[in-house]
Amino acid sequence: MNLRLLAVHEPSVFRTLFLLVAFALLLLPLHPRSIFGETTVKTGRKVVVRVDPEYPEFFRKGHFQGRVVAEATVLPNGDVSTVEIKGGNPMFANFAAKALKKWKYAPGPAQTIEEVNFNFASGSQ
Repeated sequence: MNLRLLAVHEPSVFRTLFLLVAFALLLLPLHPRSIFGETTVKTGRKVVVRVDPEYPEFFRKGHFQGRVVAEATVLPNGDVSTVEIKGGNPMFANFAAKALKKWKYAPGPAQTIEEVNFNFASGSQ
């Protein structure tokens, strides 16, 4: 039998290896944003100004429908600083992003991420 295989199965060797790995994981650097509290959170802040997205007549008359899921980064003063499209119909993504950039949220203590769903249906607008 191979002596190396036997050594790994020894309880003390296994425990020592486990402790070394656990200690090494503790030494990994933490992400700086989590230390300084700059991370953003999803809070469901109140919308003060809501702008409907453009739904071009071509899409409406053609009965094109779709949904867009977006995330807005909202500054403490309530302004939307960035919009990221997370899913949905890419045909409508640009219209949703342009409208969401014009939204205004209630002021808050920190920057937040707000998820917004837009539904484009031929019966709307």
